[in-house]
Amino acid sequence: MEQYITYAIILVVLIIISLIIVRVTRRDFKIEANKLIGYLGGKDNIINAECNMSRFKVLLKDVSLVDKAGIERLGAKGIVEIDNQLKIIFGKNAKALKKYIDDII
Repeated sequence: MEQYITYAIILVVLIIISLIIVRVTRRDFKIEANKLIGYLGGKDNIINAECNMSRFKVLLKDVSLVDKAGIERLGAKGIVEIDNQLKIIFGKNAKALKKYIDDII
């Protein structure tokens, strides 16, 4: 009987540790979406935003207001500028960022 109590305690401790690890490593996309909007020149500079798989496509009024270094610090793997449009490669996080940006703009 004592053996089962020990196993139960170990199991509970492992579950608590795994929950803490998940909580610490989870990204806060609301904060990142706000930062991304700032790096894109503010919400008034954004005309349209779309998401396609790992790419985040943004149509802007003025591309010169964009802070590309800031966008890269958020985890962008690449940025392509075509006229007044940016294609930003965020990987699997693109859809989550798009969702929060839609709520803001």
